[in-house]
Amino acid sequence: MKLFIKDHLSFILLYLITFICLPFIIEQLDGFENHYDYFSFLAITLLMSLLVIRYLRRKKMYTHLKKENLDQADFLIYRPHAPIEKAYANQLKEFSSLLLKEQDTYQNFLQEQQLLISHAVHQMKTPISVMQLLVQSNQTNDVKSLGEWQKVKAECDKIYFSLNQLLSYSRSTQLLSDLKIEAMPLKKIIQEVINDLKDYFIEEELFPKVTIAEEVILYSDRKWMKVVVYQLLSNAIKYGEKHSTVHIYYRNGQLSIHNRGETIPKSEINRLFNLFYTGSKGRKRSEATGIGLYLVKRILVTLDHPFELTSHHQETTFTIELSKSISTAAD
Repeated sequence: MKLFIKDHLSFILLYLITFICLPFIIEQLDGFENHYDYFSFLAITLLMSLLVIRYLRRKKMYTHLKKENLDQADFLIYRPHAPIEKAYANQLKEFSSLLLKEQDTYQNFLQEQQLLISHAVHQMKTPISVMQLLVQSNQTNDVKSLGEWQKVKAECDKIYFSLNQLLSYSRSTQLLSDLKIEAMPLKKIIQEVINDLKDYFIEEELFPKVTIAEEVILYSDRKWMKVVVYQLLSNAIKYGEKHSTVHIYYRNGQLSIHNRGETIPKSEINRLFNLFYTGSKGRKRSEATGIGLYLVKRILVTLDHPFELTSHHQETTFTIELSKSISTAAD
């Protein structure tokens, strides 16, 4: 109540002066009935004067509130004068302080989470590597035994891939601070990833075909681009048609990965880049996580490489625009 009275004190005073003091003074001087027009003029003049004064006192605040693209420094009311403004500004200061504390708490929690995930992944990689070595050392000429060991190896590879995916997702929250732009042969990056996935290609009976000139040089982050290519090629293998070819080619400033397989519905294409969304094809496979394409989008947006996913007539193509980051040996 006290704050309300303070905020409206000027209007209360104006009301008292206009409708009590002025009529009394005019009545004493020459009669109120003969000077009604003069009273109206004085009342309007006093009201306009009050509004002008209030506007001048709050002009900077009105200008401040109309600003666009406000940053954190502009969050509070600019130089509050009126009691209601001061009270509201104090509330905003307390709220801002609370938000900053919550942000610090969240950042600390996020860092701890990243450390725990990184530690857990590295701890799990060691026994998986040992299992893979055991598989290699116990392969025999016995067809039945060899088939069983191959199944074990395939499951180990799936776990290894999921762990790498989880680690990449965890680190992507600090992607900007981890960037290192350097020159690298595009074809070499692709071949390194294909070599990492060679067992997966063999298992799924697909063949990679690379059509990229040796002199094509990409200026980007090597580690994160390999993550992108790895995710895209693993998806091409996972959902590719048996005994078909996965084409990886560079043309007119664009890197494309093309494979034959079940067509992706148009209604799902944009949603595939949402976190944990697997789509109708992913639901048929228990190993689908809905992380891969989300991670691809996050990395490519940060690296400023536009991309497009198209799918029709049993063919799917993922295209990355690299024209701004490409040069050739001739250049």
